[in-house]
Amino acid sequence: MNEAPVAYELYATALEDQQSVLMMRRCLQAVCRAAGVQGSALVRMATVLSEAGQDLLGAERLSGRLGLVATAGGLRVRARLTWSGPRPLTRGVAAAAERLLDEVTFAPDGRGVTLAQRAPATGQGPDEVAAACRAALQTVDGVDLGEVLRLQNRNLLAALEESRTQQDEMTRLNAELEETNSGVVAMYSELARELEETNSGVVALYAELEDKSRQLREASESKTRFWANVSHELRSPINSVIALARLLLAPESERLTDEQRQQITMISASGTTMLALVEELLDVAKAESGRLDPHWAPVDLRTLLHLLRGTMQGMTRAGVALRIADPQLPVELISDEVILTRVLRNILSNALKFTEHGEVDLEVAAERREETDWFVLSVRDTGVGIPEDQVEKVFEEFYQVRGQHQRGRAGTGLGLPYARRLTSILGGRLGLTSRPGHGTLVTVELPARPPVPEATADRPGPAAEGGAAAAPSRRPFASVVVVDDDPASLAALRPLLRELADRHTEISDSGNALDTIRRLRPDAVVVDLMMPAPDGYALLAALDADPDTAPLPVVVLTSAEPHEVDRARLRGRTILSKAHLTTAALTAALTPGGGADGEESAGAARTSGKDVDQP
Repeated sequence: MNEAPVAYELYATALEDQQSVLMMRRCLQAVCRAAGVQGSALVRMATVLSEAGQDLLGAERLSGRLGLVATAGGLRVRARLTWSGPRPLTRGVAAAAERLLDEVTFAPDGRGVTLAQRAPATGQGPDEVAAACRAALQTVDGVDLGEVLRLQNRNLLAALEESRTQQDEMTRLNAELEETNSGVVAMYSELARELEETNSGVVALYAELEDKSRQLREASESKTRFWANVSHELRSPINSVIALARLLLAPESERLTDEQRQQITMISASGTTMLALVEELLDVAKAESGRLDPHWAPVDLRTLLHLLRGTMQGMTRAGVALRIADPQLPVELISDEVILTRVLRNILSNALKFTEHGEVDLEVAAERREETDWFVLSVRDTGVGIPEDQVEKVFEEFYQVRGQHQRGRAGTGLGLPYARRLTSILGGRLGLTSRPGHGTLVTVELPARPPVPEATADRPGPAAEGGAAAAPSRRPFASVVVVDDDPASLAALRPLLRELADRHTEISDSGNALDTIRRLRPDAVVVDLMMPAPDGYALLAALDADPDTAPLPVVVLTSAEPHEVDRARLRGRTILSKAHLTTAALTAALTPGGGADGEESAGAARTSGKDVDQP
């Protein structure tokens, strides 16, 4: 809070004639000198006071006062003239006072004027300055008009000399400024020309960068399409290899020698590994293209970690301890359980792969950050570690750290990039710190609540991760027709169809399918969606258009992703993935009311079958 001004009254006199005005002027000069006001400031103050006093001589009860005013802004020398009666200060004197002094205040009733000039700081307090001013006033003697004129002349000459000096300095500065301005103008012209040239180059560079950005976007989109197409084309034959290998290993198949069984088991395991890699490529492609949407739901974190513990324990080598926390946290996690499982599985498999001895720990903690609950899942291992200059590179697709990190360790270089991308889809962050020889720490930070309240689900991972539906009560079919152009898929389907119906008919040419179905009148039809023209969509439309075939139960088989299927053209028919197809799934789909609204059904029920017809 600002302190109130403190006023020091130093001198007061009645102004009755010119001599009293001159006496007040001399007293003002003494006060100014004692307060530190020197040079032109003193001359301006004394001159204005003198002119104002001369202008007001003759006014009724004219008097003058000198003093000091101490404020928070500093010390001021003040002269106040008051009078009674209608005698205002002339306009010229008032204008000169306002122009020359720091402060001029006129009384509201027009019967007073206050003149003030700032005093420089001297290091003394207001009381000391006031005492010095009073002492200076004691030395002021009477007024000698001749001496006053001589003093005024000396002050005037000093002021003129100071003004001339200032004018000479101003002239010199103007000359320098003019010279500088001419240089600035020349420099400005040069800079303007260079800037214009630079702008032209920037525009050209921007156009080139825009073109490069477009090419990069197109290349990225082409890469994503390539991954998706290649993965899709690979999945069908891999599914057939896995299915055929499982048929050969089934107990009811012909007996195999130990060597044959071992070889076929290796084929099945390799096919399963390749299928997982293909599915991972598909998921990466979907994540990059923005088609992977999380399915938000409450996640039972303890159950999820318990399942992970059982799944990953089989990957743990001797001498390595896998420790997964069993947290009891008060905060509920809303996330996508499948995506979160895939993230943690990738991180844990990486940690176990590169840890030869020691331990791999997964810890879970809940934190409160800016009014929001967060989950922090940390995976720490005692593995070989990663060099500091390659920590960020491990998040690039297909990048693998060279040297001892890759000896005897297979991989695609997609695990960590895929995990980071999935974490960002869940609204979280994935970070990694590592030191060679000291292991690695991977941290997944997830918000307890999703950034988007609701979203539809496009699930990552193999179709086999879908939940199993209970098989309905068995109803054997007398005959079933299957339409599929892939011999490997037909070979994998045969054992299932034998268990599904007494007789089944295989059609590899979809052009003959409608006539054959009309002729045989089967109890059910199994149709592959992706075939040469006419494809599955066209065949289904033809079946619906014929009153004799429209009522037939039809199940659709495909290796495509769910979002790639045009469900509107299927008219509500059940879609089954060719991966891990079972008799129970086919039975449930073909039984009235047994379908799962386009989701894959799974089960273990089997029936006996007999004949096979091939038209």
